[in-house]
Amino acid sequence: MKRNAVAINTMEIHQENGKLPEWVKLVPAGLVKGRDGRNWVNDRPDGIIANFKELARDLPIDVEHSTEIKGPRGEPAPAIGWVQEIEERAGAIWGRVAWNATGKQLVEGQAYRYLSPVIIYEQTSGTIVGVTSVGATNQPNFRLPALNHEQGTNTPEESNMFKAILAALGLPENSTEAEAVSKIGGLKSDLATATNRAESPSLEKFVPRADYDAALGKATNAEQQLAAIKSEQLETTVTSAIDKALQDGKITPATADYHKAQCRQNGGLERFAAFCAVAPVLGDASNLSGKSPDDTTKALNAEQQKVADLFGNSAEDLAKYGK
Repeated sequence: MKRNAVAINTMEIHQENGKLPEWVKLVPAGLVKGRDGRNWVNDRPDGIIANFKELARDLPIDVEHSTEIKGPRGEPAPAIGWVQEIEERAGAIWGRVAWNATGKQLVEGQAYRYLSPVIIYEQTSGTIVGVTSVGATNQPNFRLPALNHEQGTNTPEESNMFKAILAALGLPENSTEAEAVSKIGGLKSDLATATNRAESPSLEKFVPRADYDAALGKATNAEQQLAAIKSEQLETTVTSAIDKALQDGKITPATADYHKAQCRQNGGLERFAAFCAVAPVLGDASNLSGKSPDDTTKALNAEQQKVADLFGNSAEDLAKYGK
């Protein structure tokens, strides 16, 4: 059930023999008129008393409803007294007040002469169901807008506007004005922080562009030089591995370029070493190294052998003196 809170007509504080009364009338019985021209009804005083007991706290008496207006904005809203007990008298609600030193000074000195309780009421029926605070005031005809409790502001236009503000702030519809003001304050603080950071960036996170470009250039050059050194070292290693494989007879000269290209790939040297470890030798050594054709011994053909036989020469003689 939707409920609102609103300040109702003021009632004069009747002093007895110049002293503050201990009991004051808070809510009249039956029809209750508000300062904004609306009417409510006090036909369930037992519900008001039950609500007070559920709160389990004293109700503040302040000056000009500062509890309801200034308090939600975080501004000082001191009490000048406290309603510590309420009871029904002929359908009306009365409260027992404990005045503090400030309250006694203001009221006994007639700085304030009227009380205006803030009531909670059901929106549909207008039935009063509770009291949230009491304000000391000197403006009995002052029109105070309805104060948000659970529903919103008093007019549909104001209610819709407040809902739109809450939605823009990312707050639920039942948020209070204090919560909205607190969220706005947080957003303002965040904006100020962001603006300050944009105007004065931290040197720990930002460097001048020229210094950044120079450092980037050095890093790029160093990376290129390192890549060239690694490439040169790889080529030396590959050439050494290919030469050894040729010497060991594991590969042939015709396939040397192919194996070099394979060795240059990622992990290629490891794969080539594994291949050479199990590959068979393609051919034994010829033992021709260092020898010339003149060192070879040729067999005699049939005609040479006939001549040699006629003259009694051996093949060795023909080889030595045949020229």
